[in-house]
This record gives sequence, structure tokens and C-alpha cells, in this order.
Amino acid sequence: MNDVQAQRQESEIERMMRYNRQFVESRSYEQYHTSKYPDKKIAIVTCMDTRLVQLLPAALGIKNGDVKIIKNAGGTITNPFDSTVRSLLVAIYELGVNEVMIIGHTGCGVQGMDGEEMLHLMKERGIDDEHISLMKHCGIDLESWLHGFDDTESAVLETVDLVRNHPLVPKDITVRGYIMHSQTGELKPLDAANTQ
Repeated sequence: MNDVQAQRQESEIERMMRYNRQFVESRSYEQYHTSKYPDKKIAIVTCMDTRLVQLLPAALGIKNGDVKIIKNAGGTITNPFDSTVRSLLVAIYELGVNEVMIIGHTGCGVQGMDGEEMLHLMKERGIDDEHISLMKHCGIDLESWLHGFDDTESAVLETVDLVRNHPLVPKDITVRGYIMHSQTGELKPLDAANTQ
């Protein structure tokens, strides 16, 4: 097998690992040195959408070390005690965050996501009914859990309300909601408090 054939068989993860070795060997990491404390004392909850990976920091003028970014599907919080809330509490109490931005975006894939269709796709990929039934027997409504939201703005505002009124979030924390345009990076405030 020649080098070209070997590279064709190399997975994307293997390519990233090879790049990582070169990155460390060349000491390219030095330009990213910072502490675990966010310089701007802001936490951002946003979507895991690939379009936002570089666009969001560029559009907000933030760099490594400036903020805590917490990502999930949809950039929203559906349970007051999920891992996103836990991350926010760590950011607030351990890392000095005093402002929270909830940033949804246009064209979000979670908008309109159908729980029933997701279960169908799982079955097509080999997840058997026994495992799905087991979740239901544990009290998990998978269709509801996997269901997306109907309106991105409403979902962001619901998340803002959940964080603002969470019993473990101090009242002096500022929480604001926004929608980012997925192509231009323009940020649209969603309520009057955002214009302050």
C-alpha cells in the first residue's frame, strides 16, 4: 500500500490526531495560553451548529480566555437540572461569571425536529425496541425528550426565563437572549432588557 492509499483509508479522527501531534511538537499552543477564569465574566449558552464554531466568536469579538461557551443541540435548556444548568452554576460560583447570554440562531436544525422521526432513525441504525422500551419503563418519554422546538425565538426566551428564575441562580446575574444570523453573525436582542 502506498502513502496515497494509506491517507485515503485514514479516518477524519486519525487526521485530527496527526495534526494534533504536529501542533504540540511545533508549540503552536503557546498563542492560546490563558486561565480557566473568563476575562469578560460572561457565559454563553449556544447551539452546537457547525456554522457557529468560528462565526460566533468572530462576530462577538471574543478570543480564547474571554468567555465560557456551553454548547448543546439548539442552545436551549429544557430541564432545570440538566448538564447545561450545572455548567452555568460552575461558571457563576467557581469561575466568576456575572452575565449569561443565551444565543439561538437562524436555520437551527432543532427547530421542527420530530421525536417520533428520531426514534424511527434510531431503529434504522440498529437500536432495538427493547432498548427504547427500557427508556420508557424508566419514566423517560423519548418522543418528548427528542422533540425539538417550534419557534427558535420562543425557545430562547423560555431558556432566558428558566435561567433568570432558577432557584440556584443568584438574582444579580444578568441573563439575556439573542438570535444570531447563521450567515452574517448579526445578533438580534430578544427582549427589552437586552438593549441596556
